[in-house]
Formats: sequence, structure tokens, C-alpha cells
Amino acid sequence: MSADYPEDLRYTREHEWTRIDGNTVQIGITRFAVEQLGDVTMVEFPDEGDTVTKDEVFGTVESVKAVSDLYAPVSGKVARTNTPLADTPEHINEDPYGEGWLLEIEMSDPSELGELMDAAAYEAFVAEEEA
Repeated sequence: MSADYPEDLRYTREHEWTRIDGNTVQIGITRFAVEQLGDVTMVEFPDEGDTVTKDEVFGTVESVKAVSDLYAPVSGKVARTNTPLADTPEHINEDPYGEGWLLEIEMSDPSELGELMDAAAYEAFVAEEEA
């Protein structure tokens, strides 16, 4: 399996990843998304305490190439945001699965996780998109 898509994560068709920890998920964008965007220059996401709804826009990521919407992979309340990204968005480019995480959501419906792809399915999805 490619190091670009860690196996402990789950993925969306919008090129976001989730790291599941009990009833909380940490969210970020995938290495593929970073490569498509180019250098990330700004990120906007909701405040802690806000609610997000699965498949609805919760923020944006801006790069030298484009501004892209971010879609919530699950519904719930924003438990924590990666506020240092406001000053250092380059962490998304350098370490999208580590320091480049965006926010954590306390899920209101954990069954929504069943719709996410595992690493092998996501890698196949990316290969189709690139074909």
C-alpha cells in the first residue's frame, strides 16, 4: 500500500481523510488533494462548537492554483480546530496526515463512517480519476 494513503484512515470522494478515535474523527485533506492544489496558502474552517453536516461545505482551502471547498465526511459538532494553520498553512503541504490536520468532529451519527473508503478503495478511486 502506498505511503500516500495510510491504512488506518478512511477517505472520501472529495479527497479528505478521517482518523477515527471513538466518537471523534480528525479530518484533513489527502496527499493527492495537496498535489492537485499546489502550495496551500490559506485555510478557513468553522469555529469550535459549530456543527457540520455530512456532505455539506464546512470551509475552504486556498492554494496558488485554486480555492476548493471542504466537505464534512460526517455530521457533528466541531470539537477542536487546528488553529496554527491560520499562520502556517504550509503544514498541509508538508504533513497532510499529521500537523496538517484541519479539525476534529464529535460525531452525531457514527453510522455515516460506513460510507467512507478504506485506503485500497481510495487508491483505486484516485487511479480512476487520474486515468
